[in-house]
Amino acid sequence: MAGTVRIEHLVTSGTFSLDGGTWEVDNNVWIVGDDDEAVVIDAAHDADAVLAAVGDRRLAAVVCTHAHDDHVSAAPAVADATGAPVLLHPDDQVLWELAHPDRHPDGALTDGEELKVAGIGLQVLHTPGHAPGAVCLYAPDLGALFSGDTLFAGGPGATGRSYSDFGAIITSIRDRLLALPGETTVHTGHGETTSIAAEAPHLAEWVARGW
Repeated sequence: MAGTVRIEHLVTSGTFSLDGGTWEVDNNVWIVGDDDEAVVIDAAHDADAVLAAVGDRRLAAVVCTHAHDDHVSAAPAVADATGAPVLLHPDDQVLWELAHPDRHPDGALTDGEELKVAGIGLQVLHTPGHAPGAVCLYAPDLGALFSGDTLFAGGPGATGRSYSDFGAIITSIRDRLLALPGETTVHTGHGETTSIAAEAPHLAEWVARGW
């Protein structure tokens, strides 16, 4: 038996660089699967740590919620070690090339497609704003959303840097994410987990603050 599908969580540390600045960051890496196969969502910073967490399971894909360098820094190494494809929305190619100019993603994520792992589906939701090709992954069987940097506990992802757009992220959250069941657990790219119900009442406040 492959065992129950589960969500595993790893925190890795490194830097995020864009627009001439560099910052220390901690990233959430999410692994979804069972005892036999898994996907990695955002292979950040430390390929060895990610590979150790995957273990001897078949890695079906390295999925990138977006291509800021802190989220994709370890993606090529994890993919090369396992044979898994790196999947990215093509609208984030410009950001990917800043991080990995000599290595292309292996496949494109498309809004509305469903990735399969261990018998469950991960629905791809294109949620531009923090980055033009930002996506979230919704797993209805697990009651879970993997939001990357689109939605955090307490607010939307940052939109003050290149290739970001505040109006777009608000539209993405309002139309795509807040339409999900309130009990959906939101597994974020940084920081604490939250829920759709916890964040939904604050949308008007975020708009008013421009944040």
